[in-house]
Amino acid sequence: MSAILGTYNRKKISFKKGKGAYLYAHNGKKYLDFVSGIAVNSLGHCHSHMVRAIQKQSKKLIHVSNAFEIPEQEKLAKRLTKNSFADFVVFVNSGAEATEASIKIARKYFFEKGMPEKNRIITFKGAFHGRTLAALFAANNKDHTKGFGPRVEGFDQVPFGDHEALNKAITNKTAAIMVETILGEGGIKVIPNECLVGLRKICDEKKILLILDEVQCGIGRSGKLFAFDYAKIKPDIVPIAKGIGGGFPLGACLVNKKASEGMKPGTHGSTFGGNPLAMSVGNAVLDIILKKGFLKNVERNGQFFKDELVKLKHKYKNKILDVRGKGLLVGIKLSINNNKFLEHMFKNKLLAVKAADNVIRLLPPLIVKKEEIKKAINIIDKSLKEFK
Repeated sequence: MSAILGTYNRKKISFKKGKGAYLYAHNGKKYLDFVSGIAVNSLGHCHSHMVRAIQKQSKKLIHVSNAFEIPEQEKLAKRLTKNSFADFVVFVNSGAEATEASIKIARKYFFEKGMPEKNRIITFKGAFHGRTLAALFAANNKDHTKGFGPRVEGFDQVPFGDHEALNKAITNKTAAIMVETILGEGGIKVIPNECLVGLRKICDEKKILLILDEVQCGIGRSGKLFAFDYAKIKPDIVPIAKGIGGGFPLGACLVNKKASEGMKPGTHGSTFGGNPLAMSVGNAVLDIILKKGFLKNVERNGQFFKDELVKLKHKYKNKILDVRGKGLLVGIKLSINNNKFLEHMFKNKLLAVKAADNVIRLLPPLIVKKEEIKKAINIIDKSLKEFK
């Protein structure tokens, strides 16, 4: 009997090593990994530059605490602000913590402005913002919140894509609108650029804050550093995680000067957040992602991947209903059972992960080669052909 709390239905396989886009199991089999730790391993497995950064920093200093200045933290924060809308960054350990920081920053902003009643945040059906209590009730997925009452108040949820419901939901108690730029767990639903522009306009008109959750779609996953860059807008607050650590636990919340005004010493903290080792890893990841041409290649490979999947959609009209996504955050909506189809792919040595709306997510590392994408397409084709 396992001593691990049973919160996961784990697949009966374990891996002894990984390299690039491949995982090698203890049973001797080699798998093409298009899970990437659920959009985490942005540089693939054991990227040499990242490994060297971990080795070098671990020999010097691993942890001190935020009671002291941490030069590696300042370096990463400046690189993130230089390449985004943000003026400040607060470092945490995960996407859920980054979301929590976002909620706190939005509420504190209005509290400091003398409007403590403006503390409600509008969210969207199908969202996923993490597994802490506040994040659970922000997304309000009944499967996730069941048994965890009493509910955390302060969230007003509206249907995804319902503009009329969104406008009706905004009251004098609304502090912010929070949405994933691309809904990941919710089924790879991309918010159109014009809708993001519209959200920014609404927030400006109503004098509320715009929080764009880029925990899954940020840091190059979409083909741009941030998925909202396609819409050429500037949000007020953006939680990130996953890809920025490349596999090492690291999250952050990016915030502009206006929204940051309520956050003074003592208003937020994290024991491990921003430790020297995590910061060195984050800087190593950015060394690669910010290289000239890297993101363009992600965009090109992502488009090639989608184009090839669309060909399969035409070939298997009775099995594939839609191909979704941006960059290397790709989803296939199926008419067949997504769990069973994932098993077919697994037998054919391709790893993927499911999402809501009967979607399978394909999340190759950002360093994936075109021939590896072609190999994945061949496996998906074979799996569709075999599926009865």
